[in-house]
Amino acid sequence: MDLTTWMLLLAIGLIAGLASGFVGIGGGMIIVPALVFGLGLSQHMAQGTSLAMMIPPIGILAVMSYYKAGAVQVQYAAILAVTFVLGAWLGSKWALKLNPTLVRFVFGVFMALAAGRLIIKSWSELQEGG
Repeated sequence: MDLTTWMLLLAIGLIAGLASGFVGIGGGMIIVPALVFGLGLSQHMAQGTSLAMMIPPIGILAVMSYYKAGAVQVQYAAILAVTFVLGAWLGSKWALKLNPTLVRFVFGVFMALAAGRLIIKSWSELQEGG
C-alpha cells in the first residue's frame, strides 16, 4: 500500500468517524462512496470493506458516550443488532448477485431520497422556528 492510499484511508476513516459520532452516519454514506470514487474500489469491494471495518469500532467509544448520557435504548439496540446481522447477510447475498452498477445506482437513489427527506423536514422545522 502506497503512502497516498494510506493517507486517503486515514482521512476517510477520520471523517466517517466524526460523522458517525456527530450525526450517526459514516459507513454507507461516507466510506462506500469514498472508497469507490477516491480509491477506485468496485461497489461490491467498497461495501464489503466498509462492513468489515465497522466490526471493531461499532459499539465502543461513541456508544459509551451516548450510554453514559442516557441516550441509548438498549432493548431496541439488541433487537436491531440481531436483525441487522440477518439483514446484512441477506443483503450481501443479494447485492453480490446483481450488477455492481445497478447496486451503486440503488445506493445513490437511497442516499438522494434520504437527503431530500432530511432537507424538507429540517426546512419545515426551521420555518416554524425550531
